[in-house]
This record gives sequence, structure tokens and C-alpha cells, in this order.
Amino acid sequence: MVKVVWALVLLLIVLHQDLWFWEDQRLVFGFLPIGLAWHMGISMGASLTWLLATWFCWPKGDAHSTAPGDAA
Repeated sequence: MVKVVWALVLLLIVLHQDLWFWEDQRLVFGFLPIGLAWHMGISMGASLTWLLATWFCWPKGDAHSTAPGDAA
């Protein structure tokens, strides 16, 4: 699953370079510029990728680590 998360990160990096929408004047839903809608989708994809990374790639033994200020 780590490879899938890395692939999603790389895909998001590539898709973030949206040169094709810079001069496009179309509106989504009649009021939202298509470039802004594209970046909203990228943001949702980034959120989903981070969620998958924390579920499947976070170290398993880290839940019982001491917090700053706790006596060891």
C-alpha cells in the first residue's frame, strides 16, 4: 500500500501543473471558474491521499510514545 500512496502523491504532483486551464474562461455550475474547480478536486484528492497514508503507512508502534513533557 505504501507504493500506492507514493503513486498517488506523484499523480497529484503531475495533475497540479494545470497549464491547460490557465486561459480557459468556462464556468462549472454556472459560477465557478474551471481552474478553481480543478484545484478543489486536487485538494480533495490530496486529503484522500493523506487519509490513506495515515491509515496504511503510519508506523504501528507509535501510539504509545511519550508526549512532550511526560516523565519517561
